[in-house]
Amino acid sequence: MKAKSIKTPAVTADALFKDFTNSDPWRIFRIMAEFVDSFETMSQFDHVVTVFGSARTKPEEPDYQEAEKLGRILANAGHPVLTGGGPGIMEAANKGAKEAGGMSIGLNIKLPMEQSSNPYLTDEVDFHYFFIRKVNFLKYTEGVAVFPGGFGTMDEFFEVVTLIQTNKMPQVPICLVCSDFWQPVIDWFSNVFIPKQKISPKDMDLFHVVDSAEEAMNIFNQKK
Repeated sequence: MKAKSIKTPAVTADALFKDFTNSDPWRIFRIMAEFVDSFETMSQFDHVVTVFGSARTKPEEPDYQEAEKLGRILANAGHPVLTGGGPGIMEAANKGAKEAGGMSIGLNIKLPMEQSSNPYLTDEVDFHYFFIRKVNFLKYTEGVAVFPGGFGTMDEFFEVVTLIQTNKMPQVPICLVCSDFWQPVIDWFSNVFIPKQKISPKDMDLFHVVDSAEEAMNIFNQKK
């Protein structure tokens, strides 16, 4: 009796590769590659200062102008300026640094809404994974400035203050820029966190509240 022929669907190389890399064990290699590439780039920079803040801040707003000033002051002092590479506060700090002739670095994240890089970067690293990007923000930094922002900015602030509090990274100066914005957060810490013993009073010394780029620079200079 003649055997029945069984037709199997054609499988393209692209489909095989997609299945191969989407399995959890093999995804580790993609993660490793992203760590290696980003570390190789970031390890070239010394005395980096990281600037966080809202992507929604407009050029006409005082926060944007203060971040631009800070980028310029940092660049003039020889500090590479590191941001998320996007618009708003990130763009402002990168703009100030680049126009002052300094190093202006952006760590851009690939998002569904497709965040595009700002035009003021001298160096750029693209990321697929948020957590690898966050490691690079802090692994090479000697100071952090946090301007007003939303959920992402709060996440970045709490991440760095937690890592310092738990001795998982060296203590670097953290400057919260714009006291009007940050005061309700500070009051929350003082009136809720400390009385309920969720943090220690000395944890309030892990950051500084400032109102200008010059004040932030004075804090960073004390690190030297």
